[in-house]
Amino acid sequence: MGEKGNTRELILETASRLFQTQGYYGTGLNQIIAESKTPKGSLYYYFPNGKEELAIEAIKYTESLLLQKTKEMLFSTSDPIVAFQLHLNEIAADFDKKESVQGMPIGLIASETASTCEPIRKACVVSFEKWQAVYTEKLKESGFPAEEAADLSIVINSMIEGAIVLCLTKQSGKPLRIVSEKLSKLLSQEK
Repeated sequence: MGEKGNTRELILETASRLFQTQGYYGTGLNQIIAESKTPKGSLYYYFPNGKEELAIEAIKYTESLLLQKTKEMLFSTSDPIVAFQLHLNEIAADFDKKESVQGMPIGLIASETASTCEPIRKACVVSFEKWQAVYTEKLKESGFPAEEAADLSIVINSMIEGAIVLCLTKQSGKPLRIVSEKLSKLLSQEK
């Protein structure tokens, strides 16, 4: 990757991390520039429409970074309970590192901008639907009827996003581990 690609990637990595942990309104462009150690002109070169465009690209970046990894993990075992526990415990482990929480789903930016920024809201909807599609696919493969799998994917995604907010607040992965444990009861009753 050339220097230009590295600069764009640095801006996206930094913006994604900051939006995920500080939210859209809590993150300023000057902070993104300072933490990415990139020139201000580069931000506007790659994202000429400013912060909103950067946020949408950051959502897509986070999704691309994590979705394939999640899919591989979920389909690494045939047991859906074990698969989802692996997934949740891996996310939980990120909260125990303390140095930085990277690659978290997009709940914070979604809740913050849902009624104030239609383009970001739409990008979040697409991202949530992609996560839920992976969860649905895993559940259907595990024998859940299609409609039930789709409904459960919404429940699972909601539980994960809610637990992430609690993890951020508590600075601990414990809420996700509790969801992981309780999810096993839900999935064993539903099938």
